[in-house]
Amino acid sequence: MPLNAEARTLLELIEQIGAPPFEQLEPAQARAARADMAPPVLDPCHSTEPVDAGGVPARLYRPSAPGGEPTGLLVYFHGGGWVIGDLESHDNVCHALCSRSGHAVLSVDYRLAPEHPFPAGLDDCITATRWAHDNAAALGCDPARIAVGGDSAGSNFAAVIANLAMVPLAFQLLIYPVTDARMNTASYDENSTGYFLTRRGMEWFVEHYLSGDSGSADDPRVSPLLATDDELAAGPPALVITAGFDPLRDEGASYADRLGELGVRTSHVHYPGQFHGFFSLAHMLADARAAHALAAQLLADALAPPMT
Repeated sequence: MPLNAEARTLLELIEQIGAPPFEQLEPAQARAARADMAPPVLDPCHSTEPVDAGGVPARLYRPSAPGGEPTGLLVYFHGGGWVIGDLESHDNVCHALCSRSGHAVLSVDYRLAPEHPFPAGLDDCITATRWAHDNAAALGCDPARIAVGGDSAGSNFAAVIANLAMVPLAFQLLIYPVTDARMNTASYDENSTGYFLTRRGMEWFVEHYLSGDSGSADDPRVSPLLATDDELAAGPPALVITAGFDPLRDEGASYADRLGELGVRTSHVHYPGQFHGFFSLAHMLADARAAHALAAQLLADALAPPMT
């Protein structure tokens, strides 16, 4: 399938602007460039508030006023290759998932590499997830209805946390996840340049993330596709979203396939005409709006209160 017409127009616009790719910048410059690209909020939720999630900064998105029936809770980890991104860069996504699903969202502001290489960001996400489970009732949420999710590097964290099983989880939302940091799939060759995320860009991100020499691409905490069958089989139901013109396409598909083969209820939805990052661009791409609706609906179903 060819590149989606809206996606092609957007990529041509990015090329015309002539902004240097992230891998040609210092991390601080790349973060500033990403901050300038923060999309607008299209689907505002009821309210947001800052939260200290066990010492990790976070933001709570509420679908309704506090005091009503407990909702479910999605603990969300933003993308950005473990190097860029923050609460603001994915504010639109968290608003949309909260307002569309009817469940709360806790967005985690984990530490970034290379200043804080692996496993610092993962440790923060683990801490925040445990804190969310332990404090769910105080947040107006049901501790039995917690999900983890994220996009790109954020969904890498979500997958790893689902495999580690440190708290009971009802769902995992994995949006074009990094599941194999060895970067040796066919989609890396097919989509190495020209589609926003490049092979060199991913190499830059992984190099920064692993710069502390505390882990490697063969570590299942870095490449969750390498987790054991038992770890994967014990995970919660999953939605995996992939894009056709994405270096991460094949590893996302392989992860979804492996979960399904091991008996995990898994939906894999592929957007063949899209590129990496499209999910954040609902103000520009119809496929992103459709993907928001899909993700929110499956999240709503997974976190619905049990039938009485």
